Amino acid sequence: GKEGLFTETTSYQPNSPYSASKASSDHLVRAYHETYGLPVTISNCSNNYGPYQFPEKLIPLVILNAREDKPLPIYGDGLNVRDWLYVRDHCTAVWTIMKNGKKGETYNIGGNHEMENIRIVEILCDLIDALPDMKGKPSRRTLITYVKDRLGHDRRYAIDSGKLKKDLGWVPEESFQTGIEKTLEWYLAHQAWIDRVRSGAYQDWIREHYEA
Repeated sequence: GKEGLFTETTSYQPNSPYSASKASSDHLVRAYHETYGLPVTISNCSNNYGPYQFPEKLIPLVILNAREDKPLPIYGDGLNVRDWLYVRDHCTAVWTIMKNGKKGETYNIGGNHEMENIRIVEILCDLIDALPDMKGKPSRRTLITYVKDRLGHDRRYAIDSGKLKKDLGWVPEESFQTGIEKTLEWYLAHQAWIDRVRSGAYQDWIREHYEA
């Protein structure tokens, strides 16, 4: 919905086969704990971003396309909202849960940075426009291209990680601004890695899912 946050007690309401498969995995793990005493914890996270993310995902796709004067594809009207979590913060949260989490419990991991997709793209465009080698070039915002929304695409994800903070003392270290700047710097410095992964078959996935 437009308001409110998912908590650990929020009912599962998957709207696509993809989200249904993720929900069912949680139920299966929980069932093994309840039935056989399997020592498990479950974590649910918001959207990750940061180094080593494959280029079909929104943030690296925008960075790379903007640098190469290619269209910046945005699903639908661009107003889908996601909470963004820097990947290193996610890693520290998972490690905290593994060490100190109560068996059988579920913990939400959020970045506390809700933002519309179009705003993410605009921020990246402005950061890239400010790079020294982009001086004199048109704004990267002119490359924004709206494409058909995908089926079952949820309008908003918003997660409450208050339990993780209260019970285990975890909070994210990165603001969105510091995290996105570190992410941009990483992609600018790792062209060899980018070239390697770009030779993979995931390019077919990009053509299929970002076709206008």
